[in-house]
Parts: sequence; C-alpha cells; structure tokens
Amino acid sequence: MLDRLEGLEREYEAVLIQLSDPDVVGDSRRLRDVSKRHRELEPVVTAYREYRAAVEDRDTAQEMLGDAAAGEDRDVIRAELDQAESRSAELEERLKFLLLPKDPNDGKNVIVEIRGAEGGEEANLFARDLYEMYTRYAERRGFGLEVMGSDPSDMGGFNQVTFMVKGDAAWSHFKNEGGPHRVQRVPVTESQGRVHTSSATVTVLPEAEEVDVQIEDKDLKIDVYRSTGPGGQSVNTTDSAVRITHMPTGIVVAMQDEKSQIQNRAKAMQVLRARLLKAEQDRHAAEASTARRSQVGGGGRSEKIRTYNYKENRVTDHRIGLTLYKLDKVMLGELDEIVDALMADERARQLAGEEGAA
Repeated sequence: MLDRLEGLEREYEAVLIQLSDPDVVGDSRRLRDVSKRHRELEPVVTAYREYRAAVEDRDTAQEMLGDAAAGEDRDVIRAELDQAESRSAELEERLKFLLLPKDPNDGKNVIVEIRGAEGGEEANLFARDLYEMYTRYAERRGFGLEVMGSDPSDMGGFNQVTFMVKGDAAWSHFKNEGGPHRVQRVPVTESQGRVHTSSATVTVLPEAEEVDVQIEDKDLKIDVYRSTGPGGQSVNTTDSAVRITHMPTGIVVAMQDEKSQIQNRAKAMQVLRARLLKAEQDRHAAEASTARRSQVGGGGRSEKIRTYNYKENRVTDHRIGLTLYKLDKVMLGELDEIVDALMADERARQLAGEEGAA
C-alpha cells in the first residue's frame, strides 16, 4: 500500500504542475480531465501525508519512551504514544477506503426514470409520490433538478417521468435507488378500504457526454409526432414530439414536453446516450464478475428493493435489511439514513473484497 501511495503522491505533484501549464489551461478538455484527477488525488495525498506524520510521531514517542526513566515524564510520553498510534491506525483505515476502486460514474449528473408498474392507476400515483420524494431529497442535498420528460396518467400520476439530478455527488447519492419499489396502502381508487400492493420501477443512469458514447446517425430511426396529454387531449398543433430508436440495441426514447422539436430531440439524445453508457458498463461488469440482474427487472411486486407500508408508517430496504418507522418523513425527502446505510454497505463489501483478494 505504501508503494502505491508514494506513486500517487508523485502523480499528484505532476498534476499540480499541469494545472499551471498554459497548454493545459488553454485546452478545456485536458483541463477538465486534469482538474478531475486533481480532485481525486488530493484527499488521498492529504491523508497519506497526515499518516506519515502520525507514524513519525509514533516512532519518536516509542524511542523517547525507551530512553525515559520511570515517573511523570514517562506517563506523558506514553499518552503521546497512545495518541499517535490511534491516529496512525485511524488514518490507515481511511487510506484503505480512499484506495478502493472508484466508481467510473462518480462526479456525473444522474438521469432518473420512474414508471408505474404493477397496480394500474395506483402504481402511476405511487410513481408521482416517488418523483416528489426525490425532488425534495435533491433540494435538501443542494442538487439541481430538471424534468426532461413526463407522461401524466389520467388521475394525476405518472405513467413515466424522466428527470436529471445535477451535482458532483448526485451519482453516489442516487445510484442505489434503481430497482422496483413496492407500496402497500389503501388506494384512492379503493372503495372498501382494503390495502393493495402496487409497484413502480426506478432506473438510475449516469449522464453521458458525447465523448463517452459514439452514436452513428445511420443507427438512428427518428419519428416525429404530435404531443398529447392525458386522455389523448392535444397539447399542441405541431409535430414537436420526438421518438428515437437506436437500431442496433432496440432502445427507444420518446420526448414531448418541450414545444420545440429540436429541444425534444436534444433531451431524447441525452437519455439515449445515458442508457447506452449504462448498458455498456453493465456488460463490462457482467464480464468481470457474475452476471447480474438489471435494475428494473420485471417490475413485479416480488422483485422489490424497497417496500413502503403506509399503514405501519414503515419503509424497508430489503437489500440491507434496514427498516425505519418514519415513512412520512422519508416521503418528505428525508432519505439520508437509507442512502448513507446503502453507501456504508457498499464500502464494507468493497473492503471485504479487497481483503479477500489480498
């Protein structure tokens, strides 16, 4: 580990030189890449330097303790040694975490798609509830949020809604939200007061730059049509809605919220690039490890990552066995306890994998 840290420190010094190089400063793409690497290396190098200082303090205290006679001085030195040992051990654990493989999507904006799944109109209403929950959570975290497209249902829910969350930490806070979400409650459409189980699917995609995904024009089939609202009501009188089909993969993206065909096409291309990037990343991950199920699955109620039980005011994340009896607060955007637990679980599994491979 120390050899690796020394190499990263040398790289960090080289990056600092590049940041003052006029050739780099004048090239926006190179400057972006070098600045990103600087942000990645700085916390590692800072912790490494603090660790080295703590080890030096520890070694000095050990040497002094060996030379000290019994008495008050020895007690003081022993206290300093204990403090230095504790500090160096703490920094060593932090460095192990900082050296874990980085998620290639860290720092990217996030595109989130929510669809009503099983449960008819109740599933669509739940999809809107999830959208509002994420909107409030993004606001609490200081992220920007932009609706890219939506397909409202007849009773005010969403058949589908797509939005972008903007912020350096957006991916790390939203990436574990992908999958089927199950709700248990009495629907507004239920006249007998019976609890129903419905579901909505959430797909989380990293925003892809044009340089991340190469798309050939010949691989696209683009259809334009007239936008419609709930119940088939005409929204405008021009063919502004856009449907793009990526022929090699069969991925279809449709956008109609904007009044301009050009704007709808631009947003559809954003989503298409994100889906293609995620598909490619999933393919590589499957090749490097055991094949995994996609985030959405079939959208069935049994394929859930999280359950929202309104009667018991309970939310349960089934992946980590976490249950909270504060569903009312969670739906108001207080997701930190769940998100932090999922992030901690991911780090613990990474550390266990690193140690197992060592």
